[in-house]
Amino acid sequence: MRTGKKAGARAGKASDALVRAVADLVTRAVDQVLLGDERFASAAEARQLLKRDKQAEALAGDIQRVVALAVPVVRRLARGARVMKVPWVFVASTALSTGIAVRSGVKEIQALTSLIGYRLEQATGAPADPALVEKLAVDLYLHPRRVPNLDNDRLRIVRLTRKWLLAGAFGRKTQRRASRALEAAERIDAAALAAEWDNSHGGKARRRAARRGA
Repeated sequence: MRTGKKAGARAGKASDALVRAVADLVTRAVDQVLLGDERFASAAEARQLLKRDKQAEALAGDIQRVVALAVPVVRRLARGARVMKVPWVFVASTALSTGIAVRSGVKEIQALTSLIGYRLEQATGAPADPALVEKLAVDLYLHPRRVPNLDNDRLRIVRLTRKWLLAGAFGRKTQRRASRALEAAERIDAAALAAEWDNSHGGKARRRAARRGA
């Protein structure tokens, strides 16, 4: 019993560390795009970013950290699976498949960041708030058909982490969802969202932006 509790505690710590690593990776990925000069004005243009590797290469260390933390978690998920038959051959290539999934996910988040940043900057005439861009990018990536809810600034990093893990473990494709997210980003009311965010999170967001730029 004691051994089982220790194993559970270790698994919990590993999962927590993984979520924190994904959160750090997403923040760096968003900042990298917003600090650059390139913006995409449409979903069609933003899809071109998905074909590039240059920006993702700059985040290689962060991606590798996520993969190193993800592999043990993915293997535990496989061993504990009960509902579906797991192809055990994937265990040997977990690191590779997870790395591909995370790398693709980062590029998809960055494509969204570029388009959302452009839309907000055009609507407000000012630099986009990184926290708002990050919130919208993650929300639209996870739920392209939902209207973004800015009632709180919580990022759904646990859900994002789970999606990337499943994509790596079972070879699930994310391109279609990412494409729908880009199309949803084209339809957002950027001016209204920026005003709503500033009204409810303006002071906090400005302090956070100052810290990010320090």
